[in-house]
Amino acid sequence: MKIHPLITTTEALTDLCARLSKAEFVAVDTEFMRENTYWPELCLVQIADDKEAAAIDPMAPGIDLSPLLELLVDNEDVLKVFHAGGQDVEIIYNLTGRTPHPIFDTQIAMMAISQSEQIGYSNLVEAWLGFSVDKGARFTDWSRRPLTDRQTEYAIGDVTHLSKIFPRMLKRLIKTGRGAWLDIEMERLADPEHYRNDPQTVWQKIRPPSRNHAVLGRLKALAGWRETEAMDKNIPRGRIMRDETLADLASHPPREQADLAKVRGLSSGWRDNEIGRRLMQCLADAQPLTEAEMPVRPPRGAPLGKEGALVADLLKLLLKIRSREIDIAARLLARTDDLDALAAGQRKGLAILEGWRFEQFGRDALELVEGRLAFAVAGGKLKMAHIDDIGSAETVVPEAEDVPEHDPESDFFPIAETDDPA
Repeated sequence: MKIHPLITTTEALTDLCARLSKAEFVAVDTEFMRENTYWPELCLVQIADDKEAAAIDPMAPGIDLSPLLELLVDNEDVLKVFHAGGQDVEIIYNLTGRTPHPIFDTQIAMMAISQSEQIGYSNLVEAWLGFSVDKGARFTDWSRRPLTDRQTEYAIGDVTHLSKIFPRMLKRLIKTGRGAWLDIEMERLADPEHYRNDPQTVWQKIRPPSRNHAVLGRLKALAGWRETEAMDKNIPRGRIMRDETLADLASHPPREQADLAKVRGLSSGWRDNEIGRRLMQCLADAQPLTEAEMPVRPPRGAPLGKEGALVADLLKLLLKIRSREIDIAARLLARTDDLDALAAGQRKGLAILEGWRFEQFGRDALELVEGRLAFAVAGGKLKMAHIDDIGSAETVVPEAEDVPEHDPESDFFPIAETDDPA
């Protein structure tokens, strides 16, 4: 594979992107800093296909990233491959208002072909390529210039390794027939709504202190005000005010600015400075939420109760068994909330009762809660057995002296009673 020198000019970037635009896929990674800013500061972009790789310096004087961004968000013929790419996609969205598409995430894909929940990049490389990644430059300050050769080499390695892993992973997915399982997950990763920060809706991400209309109106106003302040100053929103403090102010608004000095989480300077005045004006302008704006109460379904909780635990056990049997991450197969809802009697709107999840897990989960499935111990391992299969054989009650020794191969444990007297 050809490794290019660090790209610092628009001309070199244009030439590279022209070639990569004809590739079947490109592996993409970014290096950024966001500890002290609201907007992630893009410091380096790495990109590779199966023939060439390069690192691009977005901080180079005069460089125009348009050719790269067009390749990532406009070219539908090239698959964009990331590993744990949520933050990378966020950066591209911030620059363009759009997300890369089509997209493939190797961390998510590993969940479909192994029991790995969130495999890290180093472990991914070791599992597929058989060597350990040099982590020496992992905590680099990528905003500092000039970059050393070691830093650039380390960064490019992220995409050169990924470009070798992806084709192998794709073959595994095709062989197992599980590629379609990932379509929804990849589309969710590329959904722009996940990366849009709207000051008018950001309050919905904060745990509400109550369902009082006036309190929630102040919470909405304060959260939007904080978001705008953080954007304008380009500092993390937590530097303005923490969620806990914001919720406390919404519940117990101060009567006058001087009272801000008594609020836990705010400095005493807020009692007479400009940001304190803007906060007080925000509170004064806040309006109670209308009924239409009120957040929907989360559905609770039927109360689980003691027996329902036990059924939910058995569903989680079934999930572990099935995850092991078909070698898939339990998290991709089913969510805990869906298992609890199924145990509580809910049958609609559950992902496990639709599509491939129903075929692989949901059907058995449904039969389990409806008393048609049992656990069995065979050869020291837990397996599943249908009640009908167990009861189909003629039952013979032996005399006491004829009772055989314990046979672990025949231990069945039905989890629900049935109306069948057999």
